[in-house]
Amino acid sequence: MRTALQILLHGAAILFLTLLSQLGGLAWVLALPFRRRRVVFFAGFAAIYAALSVTAAWVAPTFGRVPMACGAEGPLRIASPVYCLLNRHYGTPELAAVLNDLSRDMTRRHPDATVQLLDANFPFFDGFPLLPHLSHADGRKADVALFYLDPDGAPGPALRSPLGYFAFEDGPTDCPPRRLTLRWDLAWLQPLWRDLSLDRVRTRDLLALLAADERVGRIFVEPHLRATLDIDRPTFGFQGCRAARHDDHIHLQLK
Repeated sequence: MRTALQILLHGAAILFLTLLSQLGGLAWVLALPFRRRRVVFFAGFAAIYAALSVTAAWVAPTFGRVPMACGAEGPLRIASPVYCLLNRHYGTPELAAVLNDLSRDMTRRHPDATVQLLDANFPFFDGFPLLPHLSHADGRKADVALFYLDPDGAPGPALRSPLGYFAFEDGPTDCPPRRLTLRWDLAWLQPLWRDLSLDRVRTRDLLALLAADERVGRIFVEPHLRATLDIDRPTFGFQGCRAARHDDHIHLQLK
């Protein structure tokens, strides 16, 4: 009975870590020979996972992916080191070029602006899901953070939530409430976030630059946020009522 439970727990850990970081499940499997000594097992897992993640940055280009923004000091940066630790910062070279060009163009308009990358893609294999996203499986999609004003009203780099997600901008929606949906409102979380105002000028310019880029095929942002920012382009779309809200971040995908 104990052996069956251990197999079940290890299997669940492997599945969870694979879905979370793509490489975590493999690291867990490779650390299993050390499982009889817990401290050694977890130390081995951490070392193996780190080695696999470093190796992924070298191997990913053979799969058509490159790492983006991690460790960067320029106008394109990762919003949280969590995305790098979980190998969720990869994209095709074309996607990397779009994001780098976007960040440079934003800096020309706003010298202190920093485009902050959220979830992008895993390093390997088209079609591998990057949960909880319904897409982000081909290296051609990425999310970027909205811009906010500091408490004193000045343009700043801060985000309302630690990961850049789930701090929603309130606004009307035509989506009915559903039990089975990924369109989370997470009302219980909202009081925990920083009380920062949306920077309408920089966020609008970010959307305008993305929409003007001929390499970008689709941009998801909530209709009420587009109305607030007074911007509309043919490239803008609505992700549907069963997908995650897009008034806490901006989703872009290549043609």
